[in-house]
Amino acid sequence: MNMGKLEKTILAIEKILKKDTRGLTIQDISNQTKVSRITASLALSHLVGARKLNVRTIGKYKLHYWRFK
Repeated sequence: MNMGKLEKTILAIEKILKKDTRGLTIQDISNQTKVSRITASLALSHLVGARKLNVRTIGKYKLHYWRFK
């Protein structure tokens, strides 16, 4: 089965956020996954909607954290 760019990005973000517990911005995630901020934002929105992430707003930045249960 062939995975699309968004699905690959979602898996990469899951892996990154499970390792890095300090919280990352969309720009940080975009840089680490080597995708555009738009693609990173879509993937993050998917994960937030699936209740897999916590988001904390600090000023104009949103930090994304993996939601450990």
